[in-house]
Amino acid sequence: MRTSFISEINQTDFKEKLLRWSSQFKEVVFLDSNEHDLKYSDYDCILAVDAFTSLKTDVELAFGEFSNYLSVTKDWLFGYFSYDLKNSTEALSSENFDGPDFPELYFFQPKKLLLLKGTQLEMRYLYLCDDEIQSDLQEIKDFDCGRRHGLPSLEVRARIAKEKYIEKIQKMLGYIHRGDIYEANFCMEFYAENVGIDPLETFISLNAISGPPFAAFFKRDKNFLMCASPERYLKKTGSRIITQPIKGTARRGATADADETIISSLRSDPKERSENIMIVDLVRNDLSRTAQKGSVQVSELCEIYTFPQVHQMISTITSELDCQYTVSDLIKTTFPMGSMTGAPKISAMKIIEELEESKRGVYSGALGYFTPESDFDLNVVIRSIIYNADTRYASFSVGSAITSLSDPEREYEECLLKAKAMFEALGVKKIEF
Repeated sequence: MRTSFISEINQTDFKEKLLRWSSQFKEVVFLDSNEHDLKYSDYDCILAVDAFTSLKTDVELAFGEFSNYLSVTKDWLFGYFSYDLKNSTEALSSENFDGPDFPELYFFQPKKLLLLKGTQLEMRYLYLCDDEIQSDLQEIKDFDCGRRHGLPSLEVRARIAKEKYIEKIQKMLGYIHRGDIYEANFCMEFYAENVGIDPLETFISLNAISGPPFAAFFKRDKNFLMCASPERYLKKTGSRIITQPIKGTARRGATADADETIISSLRSDPKERSENIMIVDLVRNDLSRTAQKGSVQVSELCEIYTFPQVHQMISTITSELDCQYTVSDLIKTTFPMGSMTGAPKISAMKIIEELEESKRGVYSGALGYFTPESDFDLNVVIRSIIYNADTRYASFSVGSAITSLSDPEREYEECLLKAKAMFEALGVKKIEF
């Protein structure tokens, strides 16, 4: 059970104080909408810290273990599902190199939960620590953000050189022209070994550069995820289900007029639209497996959303969950997000595994929260830096959708555009291709 306390907050830097205050805890999830006016979001910012209970597991039976954990705790849970949980629901495997080496699934039940909406802060603490609410609130308000040390200057390696990338895309195009798949999301990793970074400062920098609606900072002891995701995987409110796949990316213009030209070009680009529509069809099919008959609807198709560094083409699909299905059923039948796999989904994931050289792990999985009522909101883990402080391994991956209209050179340039914010946040001075 939890004690709830509500307070009015007017400090402009309160979110930063909240985040920096959280660094004292071993388990942290910080979620930030960055003031985006999201019609489907319940909070502007959420902080969950200090695990009372937790679940860490690998692929086999992971969804069953999570379902049991959710039903037993009947409380707020925060954490992630890794991409490779696909292996627990389909005849798939993940044999590629795994640099970050995170658990396949991790969720925790926080002792302390803080929910910010506008100027209203709600603190929901477990009874065992609710006598700390007032002192914690004062500590957060008084927290001195101060001047922080600069960001690192790293040398980053590309797991796949450009020439090899182009060869792999041409091979994927061969699968497409043969009819094995229509579309597949191909990703490549950038990494740095034996490096020390400050995850909190890196996240603050990345979040300031990207300003995305589904930003997240995750900490589990020595495992860190700094996420600047613009994409929602899945949200459940009661029986209402919402998913918002992204397919279609364009750089920002130098002026407002240039932006309008780029937006117009993106909106009408046949390749970008076909990418998006194929994934919409895939997601509709995924949702239909647990939806009430006739409830799957496309409420937005190929809408353009603008972020500080890029324009994105986003569609919104909704459904009503049939009461015979559980939350675990819903996630198992839609995971991983269609925008990060391809169509047909299983064939695309097999080809992805063959051609990629890094295990995706947390990347292109999902991170977020579940409520005591089994409602939830989960992002897609993209535009993210992953860091293992034990092994001193830092990594981020980027990808693009490959269709019959793809040009390998353009796909490579799109990947570098998506990587730009991570390069900048890490202070990358040299990239070894």
